[in-house]
Amino acid sequence: MSLQKEEATILLADMNSFYASVERAHNPALQGKPVLVCGDPERRHGIILAASQEAKAYGIKTAMTVGEALALCPEAQCVLPRMALYLEISWKIQQIARTFSPLVEPYSVDELFIDTAGTEKMGTSAEEVAHRFRQRLREELNIPCSIGMSHNKFLAKMACDIEAKKSSQGIAFWRKEDIEKKLHPLPIRKMFMIGSRMERHFRNMGLLTIGDVAHYPVYYLTKRFGLRGEIYHHLAWGRDASPVLPQSLENPKGIGHSITLPRDYHQLEDIETVLLELTDQVCSRARRLQKAGRTLSLSLRSYDLTRGFHRQFSLPAPTNLSEQAFRAVKMLLHRHWNGLPVRSVSVGLDNLVDDEILQQELFVDRAQQDRLHRVIDSVRERFGTTAILRGCSLTTAGVAKDRARKIGGHEA
Repeated sequence: MSLQKEEATILLADMNSFYASVERAHNPALQGKPVLVCGDPERRHGIILAASQEAKAYGIKTAMTVGEALALCPEAQCVLPRMALYLEISWKIQQIARTFSPLVEPYSVDELFIDTAGTEKMGTSAEEVAHRFRQRLREELNIPCSIGMSHNKFLAKMACDIEAKKSSQGIAFWRKEDIEKKLHPLPIRKMFMIGSRMERHFRNMGLLTIGDVAHYPVYYLTKRFGLRGEIYHHLAWGRDASPVLPQSLENPKGIGHSITLPRDYHQLEDIETVLLELTDQVCSRARRLQKAGRTLSLSLRSYDLTRGFHRQFSLPAPTNLSEQAFRAVKMLLHRHWNGLPVRSVSVGLDNLVDDEILQQELFVDRAQQDRLHRVIDSVRERFGTTAILRGCSLTTAGVAKDRARKIGGHEA
């Protein structure tokens, strides 16, 4: 594989089966064995969070229960997640990436973009950076990764997901001339940023492949989907002008918290309790970042984590006050929940602005409410998040006390 320096500078590195790879790196006895990283089987029926390549070969996928996974592979090794360790390794991976380029954008705990523009002036090509980065991860952390390369972030991501992960080299490079050959024949569900709900919309329109979307008149896409329709059109042609932003995690576009519940929740009041707790966490984090947001989002998933909904609502003015935010979240729940048992919930706050510019409201003493919330924040920061709890958190539906012992919803 030979690269021209003007053809590609952006890499997308994806740590292969990250949680399972970290566990194997820290426990040589797991090497070469099918490994499952899963939650507490006693309380959550062992939801699979990550599976090694050996386990995936048996058809095991994330979100399966341990019972389903062990039925496919009885000899699989089950280990509990250690989120603090995964975050530490993720940070070390980012530090290694920054030795190659200052333009490193963490996309998730196990993915990051690297823009190698300028490294050719030091005699290093994007291809060399990819090989050396993978080598250092193997030597220093014993973590495998796949890398997609292209001239923009979208195609780098697609190259990684579609080709690099299946390549023996672990690296794939997509040129502009590969768009019609490699991108367009793919089913629409393979397109980055297309979820199951949007796939159904496209299928109902008779659009089954990415190429179908690319050749569909953009006028009709925008008429049906608004600005998103134009975005899908550009992506289907491999066009993406978004830059690699090295400070993206420090300046988030949105704030969200989610949890897979310890059991199915059937009662509206129980679901409201968890949503209030999550809204509290979201707003507390927003205040810590000195941000407020206008758009509240709510996602619910059923016991099999496949059925459910995602909806959002925009407020007249930005907020980071729990009570204001929860009113919008509660409204979305009452409007869209169909009564099916709930196993997974998520609350998000988007369209963020600096909270210094918030205006006072006529019938709400926002300053007083803000002071009250920040006093609670300071107490929790000093003495722990369970130092002050809402009464509903002490009911059987509350998860705040149990969640306080965890990172990302899992044991630290």
